[in-house]
Amino acid sequence: MLATVLLGFGHAYYLAGLYAPPPTQIIHLHGAAFTGWILLFVTQTSLVRVGNVGTHRRLGFVGFWLACLMVVLGVLVATEALARNLGFFGNDPQTSYIIPLTDMVIFGMLMLFAFRNRLSASTHKRLLTIATISLMGAPISRWPFDFVYHHSRPTMLVNYVFLLVLVVYDLWSTRRIHPATLWAAAFLIFVDQIRLPIGHTAAWHAFAAWAQSLACGSSLFVVHPM
Repeated sequence: MLATVLLGFGHAYYLAGLYAPPPTQIIHLHGAAFTGWILLFVTQTSLVRVGNVGTHRRLGFVGFWLACLMVVLGVLVATEALARNLGFFGNDPQTSYIIPLTDMVIFGMLMLFAFRNRLSASTHKRLLTIATISLMGAPISRWPFDFVYHHSRPTMLVNYVFLLVLVVYDLWSTRRIHPATLWAAAFLIFVDQIRLPIGHTAAWHAFAAWAQSLACGSSLFVVHPM
């Protein structure tokens, strides 16, 4: 997942200014927070692997508050894109607005349950893994490969490979699919499949138009092209 992020956002964010226009302040904060999450995730799994559970637990509280900040920043960046009239995967801006918002719903819900189940290591680590997988759509869709670059369906299918790897790990390690893997993966896939049909409805467009009007009237958001 770390390699996925580096490949997807290497030119678009980490080398911004050399290969792409410099991101806005909100995008800087968003990028820093989400990068911090990936690095923390790698650190936390490494700490458990070497048996340093005490440090892992202390950092876990930092991770919880970082996750809360990520949800807020994710909504802000999505709303800024709506204010700048940007669409994703060939969809209009108001339909596209549902994609990052539902990503934050998936991530936030799984993080909440992971925190509540932090004393059950087998459940906790699977929920955190799938919560992190839910963030992979954005970098995957920016991979420099024609078959996936800004294509919705291939992006989802590639992302589901991470879920498949987790299922294989469960079957290899416990001879069954862990319940946390089953329901969290099902939740992620279910939201993935229903969000665009919802995003095309008149009710969603009315909500997105309201959010867009608020964003365009706020000094918090950049409304001119980058």
